[in-house]
Amino acid sequence: MRSPARPFLFLVFFVLIVSLACSALSGGDTPAPQPPTEAPSIQLPPATQPSIQLPPPTAEPQQPQPTSALVDVPQDFFKEEFNTNSNLGNWSYFTMGEGSKDDSKLSVESRDDGLLFDLGTLDLYVYYLYEAQLFYKDTTVTLVAENQGVNNNNVSLVCRLNYDKGEWYEYSFESGGVWYLYSVSSFAYKRMDNGGSNALRQGLAVNEYGMTCEGNTITLYINGQKLKTYTDNKNFFNEGQVGFNISSLNVLPVTVNVKSFEISQP
Repeated sequence: MRSPARPFLFLVFFVLIVSLACSALSGGDTPAPQPPTEAPSIQLPPATQPSIQLPPPTAEPQQPQPTSALVDVPQDFFKEEFNTNSNLGNWSYFTMGEGSKDDSKLSVESRDDGLLFDLGTLDLYVYYLYEAQLFYKDTTVTLVAENQGVNNNNVSLVCRLNYDKGEWYEYSFESGGVWYLYSVSSFAYKRMDNGGSNALRQGLAVNEYGMTCEGNTITLYINGQKLKTYTDNKNFFNEGQVGFNISSLNVLPVTVNVKSFEISQP
């Protein structure tokens, strides 16, 4: 006959086995695995800026501002219209004659209608030269001048002037109608030719004087009329400055208003 406790013990043992198996399958008290942690972030330094400072974007071009005075650019061939706006910085003068020993009464004044020469002394020769170009060879010079004083003065043109050597060619016209052509060497005058012309307007009048120096020939003009062409085979001056001369003789006042001086190619 079986004992009634055996089935009960067997049932308890079976329940215990099943319980242990379930506990093993569920992992018991073991903590659940955590997700992997993120890698630590590395702080990189900011990108290095170039040490060269680039220029800013180009600005809009600015219009040139007007200047208070015009700048004169020296030219080889041009016409100087003498007035109060003329830049006389390109011009210079020297004096000769007995009157040059005391030329304190000499006055050269810019006016609206010309450059006024008032000599104020007898026997005074005033040479007015263009300084921006010292070495003209072949050239034509033309002077327009108005006599405002006595009818006894000289108006002259010069070419190939070399002041250091004291030499040049000079075409001189007396207000009475007689003209002269000189070669000057060591500041001494030598008359090469002379003559007379009714084409000169005498008295208080405006005249145009012209002189061409080309090669060894010199051509003279008065008021557009050709007077003569002279060939110099002795004192051939090759190059030099150009300009003009206003001279007093033995009567005053000598007042001449120079309106223009032109330098051109022959």
